[in-house]
Amino acid sequence: MKPLTTLPAALVALLALCFASASFAAQDDAKDAAPAAAQAPAAGGAKIPPGEQQAKAALEKSPRHGEWVDVSVPGLETPLRTYVVYPERKDNAPVVIVIHEIFGLTDWIRSVADQLGADGFIAVAPDLLSGRGPGGGGTEAVGSRDEVTKLVRGIKPEDVVKGLNAVRDYGMKLPAANGKTATIGFCWGGGMSFHYATAQPGLNAAVVYYGTSPSEAPAFEKINAAVQGHYGGDDQRVNATIPVAREQMKKLNKAYEPHVYDGAGHGFLRAQSDRNGANLKAAQQAWPATVEFIRKNTEKK
Repeated sequence: MKPLTTLPAALVALLALCFASASFAAQDDAKDAAPAAAQAPAAGGAKIPPGEQQAKAALEKSPRHGEWVDVSVPGLETPLRTYVVYPERKDNAPVVIVIHEIFGLTDWIRSVADQLGADGFIAVAPDLLSGRGPGGGGTEAVGSRDEVTKLVRGIKPEDVVKGLNAVRDYGMKLPAANGKTATIGFCWGGGMSFHYATAQPGLNAAVVYYGTSPSEAPAFEKINAAVQGHYGGDDQRVNATIPVAREQMKKLNKAYEPHVYDGAGHGFLRAQSDRNGANLKAAQQAWPATVEFIRKNTEKK
């Protein structure tokens, strides 16, 4: 048997380079896995809003009609800069008011509005920081996320109600609207969605994503809307307020559906790639339930 021929040094170097390239490619695939997972559909193929990292790209690819409008609020000098998305359907649609997180009106909130449009609703997302930022601007004019959160925390609940009433009035007057309205809010906006249900008797449905419940028992007596809540299992700051809502709504024979998702954290619909898949699983379960709930309470029979 002839001895093995030694490979030329140049060939050895080339093979080593190929193996290294394959290794780097595998690492890149692994890095991309989490963001890709955040775009995974819910069970049954239903689509959910994108995670925060995919929001901007999702908006750029959307086939739906989205536009900016200014909604005047009685008593306020600056109108609310509002993003409106229309569904593609042959009949009139319910209006869903999207109440932003403590981070203001971001691309992610706009992507949620866009998904609501895809699900058949007219989505109306106001920037409740309009006129409160530098130079009279809104979220887009604020220099940092920390400053945005500070400004949002400073908005008085009564001013939120005034703004949402104006946005609701605007939405109901749209020629394509069916006269039914709902709110959906996230984090700070989730608490405001529940609060608005105590202040607006004409509201048909309110969806609360990881937002706190009203703290005073008499507030629940004013609610006419059906309320649905979605909460991360590891978010006790918020979840500690669920029992009083459940107790009071049951006592008053009013509809309240709290859903708690094991292992998920606060902000799970936005942070879908966090918590080792628990947030994504929660998002995939929560969104179809949200759409079904809003349809049940806002579609004309």
